Amino acid sequence: MDGLKMFSKLPQKIPDPFNLLGDQPKLAFRSQPGGIAKLATTRNIPERDSYWDQYVVLFDSASDVFTLISHNDVRRALYEAPENVATLIRVITSRLFNLVSDHTFPAPTSSSVSSLASSLYRTGTGAGAERNATKEVLNCIRVLQRVLPAVFDIESETSKFEREVLWKRAEVQEGSSSNNSGAGGAAVEQASAEPQFVIEDEDDSDEEEGAESRKPAPKSPPPQGQPADKPKETQPSIAERLFSCLIDLMFCCGFTLPTKIQVDHYKINYVIWEKGVGSTADPGPSQQYESNKTEVLRLLLVLLSRQIYVPPSALFTSPSLYTLHFVQQLPRRDVLTVLCSLMNTAMNAAHPENANVMGTVAGRLPYNHLLMKGEDPRTTLVSTCFQVLCVLLDFQSGSARDEASGPTSKTNAFRYFIAKLHRPNDLAFILNGIVGIFEDHMSSMNGLLPGAKKSAPYMVETIVFLWKMVELNKKFRAYLLDSDKATNILAYLLCYSLEIKDKPEQHGMCRVLSYLIQSLSAERAFGMKLSSPIRAQIPPKFAAPGNAGDFIIQSIYSMVATTSGSLNSLYPALIIALSNSAPYFKNLSVTSSARLLQLFTAFSNPSFLLSDEGHPRLLFFMLEAFNGVLLHNLSENPNLVYGIIRAHKQFEDLGTFTLARGLREIRRVQQAKEERAKQGKGSIDKGKSRAPDEEEGDPASEKARLLRNESLDLPRSAASTDTLPEGAHVRPVDEESPTRPLMSPTAADSPGFPAVPAGSSAPSEKARGKMRAAGRSLSGDMTGSLELLAAAGVGRNGFVPTQEWVSSWHQGLPLDIPMLVISELLPKVQNLQASLNATTANSAIIDLVRSANLDHVLPKAPPLAPRKFQWSDASIVWLTSLIWGEIYVRGMTPLGIWNNTAVRLNGDECCRRAAGSHRVLAVNRQASVALLLLGYRLSWM
Repeated sequence: MDGLKMFSKLPQKIPDPFNLLGDQPKLAFRSQPGGIAKLATTRNIPERDSYWDQYVVLFDSASDVFTLISHNDVRRALYEAPENVATLIRVITSRLFNLVSDHTFPAPTSSSVSSLASSLYRTGTGAGAERNATKEVLNCIRVLQRVLPAVFDIESETSKFEREVLWKRAEVQEGSSSNNSGAGGAAVEQASAEPQFVIEDEDDSDEEEGAESRKPAPKSPPPQGQPADKPKETQPSIAERLFSCLIDLMFCCGFTLPTKIQVDHYKINYVIWEKGVGSTADPGPSQQYESNKTEVLRLLLVLLSRQIYVPPSALFTSPSLYTLHFVQQLPRRDVLTVLCSLMNTAMNAAHPENANVMGTVAGRLPYNHLLMKGEDPRTTLVSTCFQVLCVLLDFQSGSARDEASGPTSKTNAFRYFIAKLHRPNDLAFILNGIVGIFEDHMSSMNGLLPGAKKSAPYMVETIVFLWKMVELNKKFRAYLLDSDKATNILAYLLCYSLEIKDKPEQHGMCRVLSYLIQSLSAERAFGMKLSSPIRAQIPPKFAAPGNAGDFIIQSIYSMVATTSGSLNSLYPALIIALSNSAPYFKNLSVTSSARLLQLFTAFSNPSFLLSDEGHPRLLFFMLEAFNGVLLHNLSENPNLVYGIIRAHKQFEDLGTFTLARGLREIRRVQQAKEERAKQGKGSIDKGKSRAPDEEEGDPASEKARLLRNESLDLPRSAASTDTLPEGAHVRPVDEESPTRPLMSPTAADSPGFPAVPAGSSAPSEKARGKMRAAGRSLSGDMTGSLELLAAAGVGRNGFVPTQEWVSSWHQGLPLDIPMLVISELLPKVQNLQASLNATTANSAIIDLVRSANLDHVLPKAPPLAPRKFQWSDASIVWLTSLIWGEIYVRGMTPLGIWNNTAVRLNGDECCRRAAGSHRVLAVNRQASVALLLLGYRLSWM
C-alpha cells in the first residue's frame, strides 16, 4: 500500500521541456480543437493569428503533413469556412516568399552551438525555439502540396476561389516596390547571362527575348471586376510569384545546389543541375539536396495537375492556367535552365557517374533493394524529373496548341526548345541515357539471380519521353535511326511490349509502344536497319533467330496471337508497322515467313472478315506487306515466296470471296463442330487453331496447315446464337483512329499499290481471268437461311454484313501482285515436286525462287508511301490521360497526393474497366475512377 501511495504522488502529466516525446504536439494538432479542426469550425481566423505558425514549424517530414492533414479536412473547410483556406494559402505563400529572401535560409547542414544560438527566435506561441529556415520552407511546400489538390477539386472549371486567391493581382501601394527579381541579385543575373547554354535557334526568325535577366512578372488572367480606366501598376498574383519562387528554389545554393557555386552572398544561381545538354561543367555532388529537389518538383507537379480536374471534352477549351503560364510566360533563361536540369538528371539515371553520385557500387549489389525501405532519393528524383518533363512536353491545350509548322516559343517553349536540339553531343547524350535505362531494365529481367535487381520504376516515362523526342526533334530521329543503337531500341521496345502485354493495367502503354513503332517504321533509315542483327542483350524467351526484320515479325505475331483479343485495338498500328517495313525485309527465316502467312490466314477468315466493318483493313495491310516484299525483294525472300505459293488456294478463294460463300463456310464449320460434339469426340483442344479452314477433309486447309507450327489464338466472336462459329475477330477501329482509313480503296488508287501501266506485257488476260474470275456478284446465291445467319449475329454490336459492303472493300484488295507471282511460279514448283523426291524438292524450289526474275511480269515498284502516325484531338487527350494516370498511380504511395479527389480527365468506359483492375482494390472508388487505367481506349474516342 505504501508503494501505491508513493506512485500516487507522481504528477499526472510528466513535463517534456526538451520535447523528448516529440509526437505530442502532432497528436494534439490532429485531435485538439486548436489543431486542424479549427480550420473549419472557426470562421475568419486573422492572418496574424498564432494558429498559422504550427503549419510551418510543427511537421518534420512530408509524411507528417499528409498524415495529419487529410483532403477531407481541407474539403470541409472549403465548404464551411472557405475564407480560412484562402488565409492559409496567403499565409503559407507569404511565409515562403519571405523565407527564400531571408538571410537565415538555407540553414546550414551542420552548425556549432554558437551559430545555433544566434538563430533563436520567438515563435507566435511565445516560447523560445530554435529556428530552422530550411525546415520551414519545406513545410510551406508540403502544406501547399496537400491543400491545392483539394482546391482544384472544387469545380471542373477554374473556380472563383482560385481566381480570387491565386490569380488576382493587387494594386501596388504608393511608395512600395513591385520588384519580383527573386532572391538573386545583380551578380547572379550577370553570371546567369553568361553563355552557358548550347540550345540556340538555328534560324533568326524568332522574336527572341533578348534580355537574359528575369523579366517583370507577366500578366495574369484578367480579374472578374470591370477594368479600370487608367492602367495601374499591379503586383504579380500569388500563383505567378509561387512559380517564380519555385524556380528560385530549384537553383538555390545550399538548398538544391552545392554552396561552392554561390556567387558572393547571392544564393540563387541559375546553373544546370548536372552535366549533359547545355552544360559540360559538373556543379559538384548534390546527394544531400536530392530530397529538396524532389519536394520542389512535387509542388510544381501539383500545380501542373490542375488539368486533370477538367473533363476530356473541355481539355482544349479550358486549359490549365498554371501550365499555360509555365510554358508561355517564363523567361527564356528559366525555360532553358529548367529544361536542361530535368533532362540531364533523367538521362544520367543509368550512368550515375556522370551525375557524380556516390555509393553506386552498393546500389548495384544483388537484392540490395530488398534491404532498403522505399525508394532511394535518387530514384525518386529521377522519376519526378521524368514526370514533370513529360507533362511539359505533352501540354497542347488552348493557346499552347502547336501551329501548322510545329511548336513555337509562344505556344509551348519547352516543346519548342526540345525541338531545337541539334548538336551531335547532345543527341548522343540523350540517346545513351535512354538506351542505358532500357539496358538496366532488361538486365533486371535477364539476370542469373531471379529478382536480384529491381527494375526501373520510370520505364513508362522513359518511353513517353522517347516518343516526344522522336515526334518533335527531326534531327534526333535521324540520329537515332542512323546510329548503331537503332536495332537495340527496336528490340527493347518490342521486348517491353511482350513483357506487359498480359497485364491489363499496362495495355495503355502497349498502345504507346505500337504507335511509336509505327512512327519509326515509316522512316527509310529504319527499314535499312532491318537486315542487321539484333545485338542487344534481351531475355531468351523473347529472342528470335535471324535479323531485326525477323524479330519485329515474330514479336508482332506474338502480340496478336497470344493476347486473345485483349489488344485488338492495337492490331492496325502493328500491322501497319509490318506493311511499312515490308519493302526492306530480306532473308526472312522460315519461321517469320510462316508467321506472316498465319496472320494473313487469320485475317482472311470469313468469321473474322464479316464480324465487323473495320476488319477488312487488316487484311488490306497484310496484302500490302506481301506486295512490298514481292515488288522490292522477291528473290531475297524465297521462304516467304514459297509459302505464298503453297497457300495459293487461300489467295484464289479470297479473290472470289462473296458474302454468300463466307456465310456458307461459317455454317459448314459450325455444323461440323456440332456433329463432333454429338458424336462425343470431345471439345476442341485449346492449342488448336480456331480458324474454320482447318476442318478435316479440306485439301486447301490441309495445305495451309502444313505452314503452321502453332496456332493463332484470336478472340472468339460474341455470337448470339449457337449456330455461329467460334471465329476470330478484332475490335473495330474507330473513324477517328489516327491510322489512314481503308474503306474503300480501289486497285488503282490504293496507297502503295500501283495501277498496271497501259501497254505493259505483265498481266496477261489469262492472269487477269485467274485473279478475278469470280468477281461477279453472287448476291443472288443468298438463301433464306444464309440471310438469317447474317442477320442473327455474325457481326458485332448489331453489324449486319451485306453483299454491297463486301463488294466495297473486296474490289480494293491488292491481290494482283501475289496472284501474278503464283501464276508464274506455281507450275514450275509443281513440276519440280513431281520430278524430285521430297528430300530434295524443297531445296530445289528455294533455289528456283532465289534465281527467279519476274521483272517482265510484275509492274514497276511504285514510290514508297509509308503510313505515319497522325495526331488527332482524341489521341492527344488519350496520351495526356495516360501520362497523368501513371503520375496518379505513382503518387498513391507513400503520400497519396491526389487520393480522394474527383479527377475528371477520364471517360465512362475507362471508369467501368478500371473498376476491375487489381491495382485499384486498395483504394476507394474516387481514386479508382481517376486516372489509373486511362491508357485504355477511351469510350468517346
